Amino acid sequence: METELSLVVPVYFEEEVIRRFIFETTQELELLGLSYEIVFIDDGSLDNTVPIIKEIAADDTRIKLIELSYNHGKQAALTAGITYASGEYLLYMDPDLQDPPKEIKRFLEEIHKGYDLVFGVRKEKKDTFVNRIFSKIFWSVLRKFTGLQIPKGLAVMRIFNRKFAQQFLKYKEQNRFIEGIFMHIGMHRSQIEIEQRERYAGKSKFNFKKKMELAFNAIFDFSELPLKLALRLGVLFILVGIATFLTIVVLKFTVVDFQSGWPSIIGALIISTGILLFFIGIAALYIGKVYKESKGRPLFSVLDVTNLKEKQ
Repeated sequence: METELSLVVPVYFEEEVIRRFIFETTQELELLGLSYEIVFIDDGSLDNTVPIIKEIAADDTRIKLIELSYNHGKQAALTAGITYASGEYLLYMDPDLQDPPKEIKRFLEEIHKGYDLVFGVRKEKKDTFVNRIFSKIFWSVLRKFTGLQIPKGLAVMRIFNRKFAQQFLKYKEQNRFIEGIFMHIGMHRSQIEIEQRERYAGKSKFNFKKKMELAFNAIFDFSELPLKLALRLGVLFILVGIATFLTIVVLKFTVVDFQSGWPSIIGALIISTGILLFFIGIAALYIGKVYKESKGRPLFSVLDVTNLKEKQ
């Protein structure tokens, strides 16, 4: 029997919540009366996440597990899940239950209207004040510096069809920014507003540092803006340098006691050296990314699978 819906769920140290997530999700899926699978991708957890999933999967073959050999990051884990999932529709969500399983029905109803991708958008982010501020900064930086029209209040939960998934898997870059790839694929997309809940247990592993690292990766992957800024700054400082030189010449010939000695030269050298290193650093980041892509390494390494066939 063909699988109608695949849930793709990356997990990382989720022992506190995983049983509850499976219970609530399977309850909702049973009410929908469709054929489904839940594909978990463990991204190198060292707690009881994997044993718990395997225990439940032993009694239900619709619960599937991909164990990555080490922590690859959420972007690669999601790619692994999409690679192995077999459903006509794929729904990506986190196991923390902030995006509630009861919304699955609404996502299916929306994508059945003929869309290829349906984003979930939060009515209100249920999180601490600090995390809400960090998230706002994160998405603002992305929208401003990448030019990607990412919906405001974007939730993790989203659904897409098999055609969209096949297009996604054609993107082989190592430096992966999932939201950017999703927007770049295009196709017909929609969004629905969902009610977010508090986390069921534990705390988010996607802290501000990781968010900003992802933001800068996205900027370098989807924009030439840093190179353009470097060029503009270079032109600006050249003009400032010319203006400074002319000012010194004028002062030298109009002010009797004016002394333009070594302090101004040292200051100019320090500034120019810093600017030069800044520009070289930007170029080096792009070169490093090109070098990483040129190796052509696999996007993920699988240690083991449960209730799934190995991919060749």
